[in-house]
Amino acid sequence: MRAEKFGAVMGVLVEQIVHLITENYEYDEMTASNEFYSSKVYALLEQEETKLWHLSPLTLFNLFDEEKKTGSFELPEEV
Repeated sequence: MRAEKFGAVMGVLVEQIVHLITENYEYDEMTASNEFYSSKVYALLEQEETKLWHLSPLTLFNLFDEEKKTGSFELPEEV
C-alpha cells in the first residue's frame, strides 16, 4: 500500500479508536489519544506489514482495552 493511502487509513482508524476510548474510559480526547499512541497496540498498528489496519476499530479498541487491563493482548487469528 502506498504511504499516502496507509496514512489516510491510519487517520480514520485512529480517530474512531480514540472516540471509543473517550466513550468507554471517560477520558477527554487528548488523554485518550495519548493513551492510545503510547500503547503496544498502536505500535503494531503503525507498522503496515502487521496488517492490523485490516481490523475494525472496535476490534482494535478491544485489543487496547485488553492491554490496559492486563498489560498484554492476543492478536486475533485473522491477522
